[in-house]
Amino acid sequence: MDFSLAFHPFIPWWLVAAFAVVGLLFAGIGLFRRVRGSTVRALAVVLFALALLNPALQREVREPLDGVVAVVVDRTQSQRAAGRVAATDALAETLVERLEATPGLEVRTLTVDRAAPDQDGTVLFGPLADLLGDVPPDRIAGALIVTDGQVHDVPGTAPFNAPIHSLVVGHEDERDRRIEIVAAPRFGLVGSTQTIVVRVQDTGAENEEIPLTVKIDDQLVERRQVMVGEEVAIAAPINHGGDNFFQFEVPTVEGELTDVNNTTVAIVEGVRENLRVLLVSGEPHAGERTWRNLLKSDASVDLVHFTILRPPEKQDGTPINELSLIAFPTRELFSQKIDEFDLIVFDRYHRRNVLPALYFDNIAQYVLNGGAVLIAAGPDYAGPRSIYHTPLAAALPATPSGSIIEEPFRPEVSERGARHPVTRNLPGSESDPPAWSEWFRQVETIPTNGETVMTGARANPLLTLAREGEGRVAMMMSDHIWLWARGFDGGGPHVPLLRRLSHWLMKEPELEEEALRLEAGPGTLTIERQTLSDAVSPVTLTSPAGETQTITLEEAEPGLWRAAIDAPDMGLYRATDGTLSALGHVGPANPLEAQDLRSDTAKLAPLAELTRGSVRRVEPGDAAPRVLMRTDGRSMAGTDWVGLRRSEASELVGIDRVPLFAGFLGLALLLAGLSGTWWREGH
Repeated sequence: MDFSLAFHPFIPWWLVAAFAVVGLLFAGIGLFRRVRGSTVRALAVVLFALALLNPALQREVREPLDGVVAVVVDRTQSQRAAGRVAATDALAETLVERLEATPGLEVRTLTVDRAAPDQDGTVLFGPLADLLGDVPPDRIAGALIVTDGQVHDVPGTAPFNAPIHSLVVGHEDERDRRIEIVAAPRFGLVGSTQTIVVRVQDTGAENEEIPLTVKIDDQLVERRQVMVGEEVAIAAPINHGGDNFFQFEVPTVEGELTDVNNTTVAIVEGVRENLRVLLVSGEPHAGERTWRNLLKSDASVDLVHFTILRPPEKQDGTPINELSLIAFPTRELFSQKIDEFDLIVFDRYHRRNVLPALYFDNIAQYVLNGGAVLIAAGPDYAGPRSIYHTPLAAALPATPSGSIIEEPFRPEVSERGARHPVTRNLPGSESDPPAWSEWFRQVETIPTNGETVMTGARANPLLTLAREGEGRVAMMMSDHIWLWARGFDGGGPHVPLLRRLSHWLMKEPELEEEALRLEAGPGTLTIERQTLSDAVSPVTLTSPAGETQTITLEEAEPGLWRAAIDAPDMGLYRATDGTLSALGHVGPANPLEAQDLRSDTAKLAPLAELTRGSVRRVEPGDAAPRVLMRTDGRSMAGTDWVGLRRSEASELVGIDRVPLFAGFLGLALLLAGLSGTWWREGH
């Protein structure tokens, strides 16, 4: 029994000291003068001083604290893909039962079923540190990790002074064929060709040729034979802006662990060079600079602008070389280099024999082959010299009636326009009437094709969008949008409207009216369906492991339907609604989690040596190891058992005190001291 002496004075220490000093001083004087009884008096003073100090023997009462052991269960993608989850769960369950039945142990379990959002690969030791973060070091008994050995955050030093045992599930001689990306660019100019380097690995084959399939945006483009282990350079054309998905696949082989990593993906973001726009203004007018200012303010647009200030039929004797600063290069623009433009804008243009009919036919063919034309019409479109009376009419979605409506009206977004990405949520459109200024002139037309997204005077079509062949055409049936630009009566949203309109014409992916998109986030996937319809079909989603599920989308706003789901697996997801399809990738393009799915004991071996733990393979049918509690300095692993450090920590629950001067014993000692002084004086 470990007792200690403690004092709990009845009066302050200084009073006890003063009493003792005075008493011993008088006793000392008596001793000096050889007065009888001085020694006994000194002893009595000491006894009284000790009584005032209230000495006591005390002992701490402690209860031993349980050691804390962590059981970490790896159920990440590599485990699920290789079909080892059932064996992992069974082994973990057996271990937990044995640990809970062991006296003096507190068991904490942790299941890791996905990679951390900001990290690549299987991360177990970060969560393990969080699990034991509130445990004092002397209470940590150790950790048991049930895994396949593919762990990517193994620390280089021991995280605590206790053994870490890793139980690796899976067979020793597993075969896995996989393809990995060695190098891939992140960006590429649209129209350019980049190079992606891949390598095929096969643990059961060396120096063999196997077929490699190359797909771009899920479309087959190439098949070739490649040698196992050699780097192969693949030409990757960047066909469009945004994400370009390059998929590389190798066939499965008999006896292979899984086919999940037989496919890999490289994502290259397509970046457009500056878009080239040709703006032809037919005559000077108040709104001529609206289009020019807008297009010039867009850093991604290279603008070529020509304005016809003087009609050719005007004869006033002015020499030809003084009619303009430069000649209008009609043949070069509309015959030789027309395909170099992404958009051609005709602003209040009408026929003045500047462009021959052949050039309008070239423009119509340019649209059908994928080009874009915007008609910003004024009174010119309703007259006999209208651009409609040219071969370009075959590509125009609205026929002029010949009437011009000149009355105040407020442009409105149509029912279809409320769902179209060009006009949806235009600032001011949420109120009734819209919170923007009026216009005063509109050309009356009869739509023959496309979608009317805005209406004007007398509910006539104001803005019509149409697809013609491979190209696109837009028609604005008023030349008064400049009133918004000038701020008349509060103005209006001319900048977002015209910018969206021009970018829709130039096939910006985000402005497609019918589109299915997958947007990946940290461990999540958002499915988005843009449509002009009133309803959408359910979407079938295929995970990287080949599992499918049907997702029902909900309307987030007019024309836009969404659903957000949990996406624990990293890799390529495919979505389709029967008409449209989309690709999305969660996590890095070449994730560590899918690079090697074979079970492995080598990665965790150095840590086991540092912590005096162990790494052992537990194949199906093997019994789980026994668990023994061991003290420091003894072996922590055996053939069929694993050891945990016995906790020596304890908790103070009370203190036992035995006062030395309490009760009859103390009273007897004090009386004995006093009696001794009197007895001594009498003899």
